[in-house]
Parts: sequence; structure tokens; C-alpha cells
Amino acid sequence: MDKKVFICAEIGINHNGDMELVKQLIDIAVKADCQSVKFQKRTIDEVYTQEFLDGPRESPWGTTQRHQKEGIEFTEKQYEEIDSYCKLKNIDWYVSAWDMKAQLFMRKFDLKYNKVASAMITNIELLKAIAEEKKYTFIAVGMSSEEEIQRAVDIFKTHDCAFELMHAISTYPMYPHEANLLYMNTLKEKFDCNVGFSSHEMGNICCYGAVALGATSIERHITLDRNLYGSDQKSSIEPTELYDMVKGIREIEQALGNGQREFSQRELENKKKLRG
Repeated sequence: MDKKVFICAEIGINHNGDMELVKQLIDIAVKADCQSVKFQKRTIDEVYTQEFLDGPRESPWGTTQRHQKEGIEFTEKQYEEIDSYCKLKNIDWYVSAWDMKAQLFMRKFDLKYNKVASAMITNIELLKAIAEEKKYTFIAVGMSSEEEIQRAVDIFKTHDCAFELMHAISTYPMYPHEANLLYMNTLKEKFDCNVGFSSHEMGNICCYGAVALGATSIERHITLDRNLYGSDQKSSIEPTELYDMVKGIREIEQALGNGQREFSQRELENKKKLRG
């Protein structure tokens, strides 16, 4: 991984099944100078029960949960289009798969990274399948006990698969007082690995704090407009906020320096003036 903080723009399901909206969001991530974009992949009948899918839900695609869930899933052809567009724009992309079929499906594409969603960290079969691919994997630990995190870490170490834990608080939106950013230090010390931050906050203050504390990656949900349809829109940031966040992170990286006592030419000049 690059020594710079790795910044992922999580498109997730905020595309609402619209390929033109996907491309706009990818363009925004590229303009912001993010290293990657990420999506979510589910096999509907594997993840949800028939009873749930038959339940009522008003959406742009119909009146049942199935209509809504299928409306935000992409076909193989659409993922091929995403793959081609990301290559054209020179930005990496990857997904968090929510079931085995989805993970195996994604093997069709030559992706550099994997992601374990917080909700999937206890799915041992899925973790093993991901670790077997030996791609650098971001493991979100929201809602997880340290025993659950340890079990996941052991799987990735057993398969000699490089990974990074991502501190996350599974509330949407997350409020700053919930962030517990210092827990990143605990994760780093206990599991001896890089630690990033997956944020669902309103604004960017917690992301800045995470970077100052040593986060090696930041993942943020992005949207064109928080007023669009979708359950993740409200806990996402709009284009201007994304641009500001990336710029702010890069400035914080410079501000952190190297930890050594050094003097800039400007400070030396002031030393001469002020001390004589």
C-alpha cells in the first residue's frame, strides 16, 4: 500500500441502479483524487428470506422488498461496463460481497482489493473465500467483538492474505461523540496491522481526526445529492464535501511531518530576527 492515506469513495448502492449516475459518481471520485471507488454486491435470494422479499416497500421499482433490492443490483454486463469505465478513468474499483455467490461472481474481474463489510465479519465461509484470493483486504469491524475480530484476523493470517482493519461505527449517520477514534490505536496494538476508518458521519471532522491519529485508509459514502432516494444517501457526502475532505487529508499528512525536530528556512529567519 502507498504511504499516503488510501481514500475510497464508497458508491455502495447510492447509484440506484442507474449507470449514468454511477459514471457521474466515478467522475467525482476521480476529480477528488480518490484512489478507488467501491460498490456492494448481493445475491438477493441468498441474502434475504422469501418472506422478507415478499414484504411491502415503496420504491421507484415497485411495491415489495424484492422490487427494491433487485432495482439496486447490477448485471454482469453492467459490471463489465463499470470495469471498463474505471480503467478508462484510471481508478481502482472493488466491492464488498454479502454472500458466497456474489464473491465468486466478482472473480470474473481482475480487481486489486477486497472488502469485508461489518455485517459479514462473522461469515466464516465468506471470509475464507476472500482470504483465499490473497488480495489486499479491508475488514470493517463495526458491531464486532474483539473475539470476532480475532477470528477474522486468524483466517487472513492462516491464508497469508494481506489485510487492514477498518474501525467503523455502524450507525447511520454516525455522530461525532460515537466515533471512539482512539480505538484505532487499540486495534493497531492488539492485532499488529494497519488500521483505517470507515465513516458514516455528517461532515468530515472525524475523518480528519482519524488521519491525525494514523489511519492508513479512509472510506466515505458519496452521493450526488443527499435528497436522492436511498437508505445510505443521508449518511453520505456530496461532491464539494468530498473534494474538501481529500484536500484536507492531504494537508494533514503534510502537517504531521516526520516527528523529527527540524527548522524550516522561514523559522530560521525568524529565529535570527527574534533572538538576535
